[in-house]
Amino acid sequence: MKLFLVLLLCISSAIAHAEEFVTKVIAVLDGDTVLIHHSGHMLKVRLVDIDAPEKDQPFGTSSQRSLADMVLGKPVRFVSQAIDTYGRMVARLSVDGLAVNAEQIRLGMAWENSHYHSNHELIALEAEARAVPRGLWAQSAPTPPWEWRKQHTSTLPPSSHKSVAIDASCGEKRHCSEMTSCDEARHYLQVCGLKYLDGDGDGNPCEYLCILRSPKQK
Repeated sequence: MKLFLVLLLCISSAIAHAEEFVTKVIAVLDGDTVLIHHSGHMLKVRLVDIDAPEKDQPFGTSSQRSLADMVLGKPVRFVSQAIDTYGRMVARLSVDGLAVNAEQIRLGMAWENSHYHSNHELIALEAEARAVPRGLWAQSAPTPPWEWRKQHTSTLPPSSHKSVAIDASCGEKRHCSEMTSCDEARHYLQVCGLKYLDGDGDGNPCEYLCILRSPKQK
């Protein structure tokens, strides 16, 4: 009976995470992450089965621009797969029938990174992009983002690793674009007095870093 209840709980959790909806993308954070407004709060969405270069990584800006060209400001269909350990929805995206996740791979803007590399469609698309070579594969020796993150853990945002050291003093940062984490943004808001970081006065600075959660999610 206990095993049955555990299995039932797992199934219920999976169903809760699986949903399909259409909404506009309000920001593209990098080549595989977007920001949307859904069910009354801001939400980061990570494209499933792909891994794009980080923004500060070579070709990261090109990958981000590619994704933005496809989805920014447009009605996008999201099919969620799960919620990851950083609170981001993991989903498949499509625009006017175009499979966005697959298109990023086909254009050479990201690596295939499906679970146990089981997505044969994406594997084939990556092989095609490598053969051309297209996108990042035109570089002599592109570094996979997971390897790049290992080498740059101190510069990554909180969605890429568990913690970021924050300088207790008030440095020279003045804008949300300079912040590396929500904790840092809150430090500058609460300790350094940069009230304008909280433009809507809700206590959450830099919304794209400090994702708003509905009361049920807290």
